[in-house]
Amino acid sequence: MKLTTRTSRTLMATFAASAGLAIALTGCSSSTTPGGDTADDAIGVSLIVKTNSNPFFVAMQEGAKAAAEEDGVTLTLAAGKEDGDEDTQIQAIEAAISKGDKGILITPNGPAVLDAIEKARDAGIYVIALDTVPDPADAVDITFATDNYLAGEYIGEWTAAKLDGADAVIGLIDLFDDKAVSVDYNRDQGFLAGMGIDLADEQVNGDEESTGSYSGGSYEIVGNEASQGAEDGGRTAMENLLAKNPDINVVYTINEPAAYGAYQALEAAGKSDDDVLIVSIDGGCAGVGQVEEGIIDATSQQYPVKMAELGVQAIAELVNDGTKPETTDGLDFFNTGVALVTDQPVDGVESIDTAEAADLCWGGE
Repeated sequence: MKLTTRTSRTLMATFAASAGLAIALTGCSSSTTPGGDTADDAIGVSLIVKTNSNPFFVAMQEGAKAAAEEDGVTLTLAAGKEDGDEDTQIQAIEAAISKGDKGILITPNGPAVLDAIEKARDAGIYVIALDTVPDPADAVDITFATDNYLAGEYIGEWTAAKLDGADAVIGLIDLFDDKAVSVDYNRDQGFLAGMGIDLADEQVNGDEESTGSYSGGSYEIVGNEASQGAEDGGRTAMENLLAKNPDINVVYTINEPAAYGAYQALEAAGKSDDDVLIVSIDGGCAGVGQVEEGIIDATSQQYPVKMAELGVQAIAELVNDGTKPETTDGLDFFNTGVALVTDQPVDGVESIDTAEAADLCWGGE
């Protein structure tokens, strides 16, 4: 996605964060009433997340369960065995088709799931992506997600300001190195753009110039390493980056489990908290605690519980009276909001502290 000024992006994020459940709706038709479904009329929805090992997706499941109970939805939970496991997600989509679900909520593990999603839509199932906008975006009916590019820009802008003109020796810990998914390249590329580093292809990680100037000084990119979004993957990725250049002083990570793994590797290498800035994206309760402890210096907070709640509500609304959710103006998804979290604020970069973030973590209310 191509964004314009920071002001317009901030206004959009503020709107999304305050919008709550007020999605613009259109449509026709009718069906059941929540709480009064017969077995034949039940609103069946399958939530298919990337993995059960990441607290982000566990929170999403909990939010969906609460919303399903409120909206009279029969919810089925499924997950990949690990981040990137497309086969298990495909099996879950096929199961949803077989049992006649009205809707599917999915955090896609990769492009291979798109054929199965097309079959589900052909079968009359309304498919909503959560967290990760598929490529192309219209492979699903709608996506409820963070503006991941903007989330990356926030931590990039903070990092550049925090460095205050010092040379940046950067290690990038991404999600995958064998497939391209929007959440991966949008966060990575948004971070680099926020630092003022020129991008090549905005949908490709690792193709920018390895040396040059950022908005405050000079930079060197040591490399990109995949983590699979997991703690052990983040630790191994950081070890590999340190082997290439032990002088890394900026570490970007795709999410907070990877950030904590990177921190462990840095600690084992004798690096102190003052030696390296670690920035990430998620803003979960554990991650906010790590910011408070100084393990992570800044993170961008997103709201998976809201994504799940909105997804369940949208399918219930569609079945009950035919209304359909709409995307946020100017985007190809509905923006569920983002905020920069740090206890080290810098001039010119809007942020919230960990006390406020702890009240919001992953709920967004």
